[in-house]
This record gives sequence, C-alpha cells and structure tokens, in this order.
Amino acid sequence: MTQWTESQIEKIIEQATHHVMLAMQAAEASGSQQSPTEMVMSAQDYLQKVQPVVNAGADRIASTLDVAPTDGSLSHMIDHTMLKADATQDQIARLCYEARKHNFISVCVNPTNVKLCSDLLKGSQTLVCTVVGFPLGATSTDAKVFETQQAIRDGAKEVDMVINIGALKSRDYQLVENDIASLARASHAGGAILKVIIEAALLTDEEKVIACQLAKVADADFVKTSTGFGPGGATPEDVALMRRVVGPRMGVKAAGGIRSYEDAKKMIAAGASRIGASASVKILQGASATPH
Repeated sequence: MTQWTESQIEKIIEQATHHVMLAMQAAEASGSQQSPTEMVMSAQDYLQKVQPVVNAGADRIASTLDVAPTDGSLSHMIDHTMLKADATQDQIARLCYEARKHNFISVCVNPTNVKLCSDLLKGSQTLVCTVVGFPLGATSTDAKVFETQQAIRDGAKEVDMVINIGALKSRDYQLVENDIASLARASHAGGAILKVIIEAALLTDEEKVIACQLAKVADADFVKTSTGFGPGGATPEDVALMRRVVGPRMGVKAAGGIRSYEDAKKMIAAGASRIGASASVKILQGASATPH
C-alpha cells in the first residue's frame, strides 16, 4: 500500500475542505428551497465550524507511537467484539468471560445483547459498547436516537454509530452532521461516548476527510474506520489520515480485519487509540510472545 508523505496528507485535507466549500457555495447561490432537514449548511456556517479544525496545525499531528504497548496496556485499547448475526447467548457469555479475564476495555455487541453483557460484566472494569444504525447507517436519525437511548438504558457506555453514507456522497453534509450531533447529544446525556463509523472502504480520501471533520464538529468522541461488514476493513493509511484530520485529542478506532498482534501494532503506530477485534485473545497472545 502507498505510504503517504506529510505534504500529500496536507494536500488531501486542503482539497477536501476546498471541495466542501465549493459545494456549500453552490447550494447557497442556487437559493435552494429545501426543508431544513434536507438543506446542506451554508458555506459561512460550515467555514465557521470547520475552520479551527482545518487551520489548527498543532492539532493535525500524526501519532508518534512506533510500537504497540505491552500486552498489559494493549488490553485496555481493545473492544472485544462479537457482532455476527448468529451469535448465541453462550457465545456472548464467553465473550464477557474473556473480557473479564483479559481486562479488555469493552465488549462490543449488537443492541439485543447489551442487557445480558451489562449483567454479566457487573462489578468489572469492562464496559459495554454497542452499535447503532448498523451496519448500513441508512436508518433515520430518529431511529438511531431511539436505539441509542434504549441501549444506554440497557447498560451501554459506548455507542458506535454508522454515518449516513449515501447522504455524505450526496454532499448533504447538514444531514450527516445532524445525524452525528443528535446521537452525540443522546449518548452524552446518558453518560456514554460516541464513536462514528465512516466505513472508509466506501469513501474517497476527500470523503474520509469530510466525514472526520463533520464528526469532530458534531462533538463525537471517536471516529472509526469500518463496520467489519463492508467491502474492506481498517488500513494503516486510513488510520493515519483520520488521525491527521481529527488531531491528537479525539479518539480513532481501527476495526475490521485486525486478526493479529502485528495488525494491531501497525494500526496503533498509524495513530489508532482503540482497536475493535473479534480475535482479541489471539492478539494478546501474539503480544505476549513478542519480545519488547
């Protein structure tokens, strides 16, 4: 895969921002009569919101991590994940047992399994993470908000939402931002954090930049590469680009196709602060077997 230089990354960010601004100016000049929920935000509004993100050179610093942490701290970066449709209660119980044993930061499960995980993990340090609008992101904002609120009532402390990918590709940035912001408010009101899945394999580099900018503007806590159900998973190049856009203080979660310690190490070196994986135990075993 291509390794991007600093200047190439800067160029992608510059071009994506320019692309957004042109789209906003065109929409504004056309005098669109669309309803507020359909209208993209004005160029000036968007500029005011994203300019600090675009101009804050100090915030666009790639991760300086060269290697993954030792296995003891690596476990606290892993969302131990089981999102397959045919997961049984016994398999979910096993997931929770492994999470307790290895001190994973969370288990990531479908909403129907949140209550069970919350009960099984009571008294432990492992959190319950769930997914919303998963895996397509094509449900309404109201439906996503309800899903989020119900999951939090059931015990979820972290919510991984899928953006409206079609809206992003249609340049309806207002809809995408409102979708994320609505879930950020619902999550934060319930004491949970929000991760935004952009499904990077479906996006151009410019669209990845725009998606990350919108997530930051909308007050999300993380951006996340993939659902694991799309045409591709996490890549170090995507992680590096996402980290570059959101800066050092926002989380970046790499998920999809991470099956070994070497995979996880590459993602962390690229800037990931969280790893989503179903092969979590294997990853820790690989870390333990690797000299540090």
